Amino acid sequence: MWQIDQAFTMPYAFPVCFDRDTFNPDNTTLIDQLTRAGHKRHRVLPVIDDQVLAGHPQLLERLSAYAAAHAEHLELIEPALIVRGGEVCKSDPKEVDEFYQRTQTDRIDRHSFALVIGGGAVIDAMGYAAATAHRGIRLIRMPTTVLAQNDAGIGVKNAINFQGRKNYLGTFAPPYAVINDYDLLNSLPARDRICGIAEAIKVALIRDGAFFHWLHDARERLARFEPEAMEYMIARCAELHLEHIRTSGDPFEQGSARPLDFGHWGAHRLEELSDSDLRHGEAVAIGIALDTLYSHSQSMIDAGLVQQVRETLEGVGFSLRHPALEALDIDAALQGFREHLGGELCITLLLEAGRAKEVAEIDLEAMHRCRQQLLESQWPQ
Repeated sequence: MWQIDQAFTMPYAFPVCFDRDTFNPDNTTLIDQLTRAGHKRHRVLPVIDDQVLAGHPQLLERLSAYAAAHAEHLELIEPALIVRGGEVCKSDPKEVDEFYQRTQTDRIDRHSFALVIGGGAVIDAMGYAAATAHRGIRLIRMPTTVLAQNDAGIGVKNAINFQGRKNYLGTFAPPYAVINDYDLLNSLPARDRICGIAEAIKVALIRDGAFFHWLHDARERLARFEPEAMEYMIARCAELHLEHIRTSGDPFEQGSARPLDFGHWGAHRLEELSDSDLRHGEAVAIGIALDTLYSHSQSMIDAGLVQQVRETLEGVGFSLRHPALEALDIDAALQGFREHLGGELCITLLLEAGRAKEVAEIDLEAMHRCRQQLLESQWPQ
């Protein structure tokens, strides 16, 4: 036998910028990121969510003017690729195929850039396309929803749906950079602004008790979308997610532990059952409520924390009941999550605000009772 043990390490680094008015010619945030790859003229293909374009009708004109002002470093490939926003772009192959076609017709290679401006679904799908074309095209993400700016758009994962399974095809491919422009949130409907707050509540509950208590106290300000509160919530949530990716020792999730998936084993299935009537953040809010009740049923947390979780979720505007919850096959959903993790179940439960525990088994009867409590709004006192 002849064996060669091959091992190497490779550093990954990408900035996550928080900014406003990115396409003002006086703003150099985007140019600063491009020139990290060298002081030359970089070819950039813009990929834009049609829902973002509807809310910001001057975006294409502003982008062209920005490119003209910075022609020394930026060659904008026009026309921009406009893709459908929302879950359809992850479920229908049309957008990914169009991206692949544009890489050929416009000679987009591994030294070019894709500038993806859109919500979490568009970021996911176009990130998958960029990661798989030419084995990887440099990707700059500009998330345009609260959920994408504080979670989906800042990590290392990309995915599309396949045969009815959410995120079944995907890659771990860090972006080249992320630019969170708060101004892009201004046109969001209230429902989409609220959705992103679920991920902040989730990460606070399992990582930062002080942040959770701040969210609880600020719930009415967040429900009114006060800019100062929203911006702090987004930045702190993003910071906690990035800290986990950086320090967990498993950024590409090769093990079974998924501590940042608190509330998610049921959320993904609820989205599927509702045929995407439930947005991701809305499903996560229900999942958080369900797993909080289950944590209490196992004597891991007291009723006081359960009530605070409820007050926070409902206070920012989430409804914690939906027909999909009644239709949820808990056993099948857990089994599907087990397969998603690679064969070993790992469910995150609460020990207190800011501290969590992973368990490998779930008491199905207790979980069914918690589901019924949630459907009937029977919260422990």
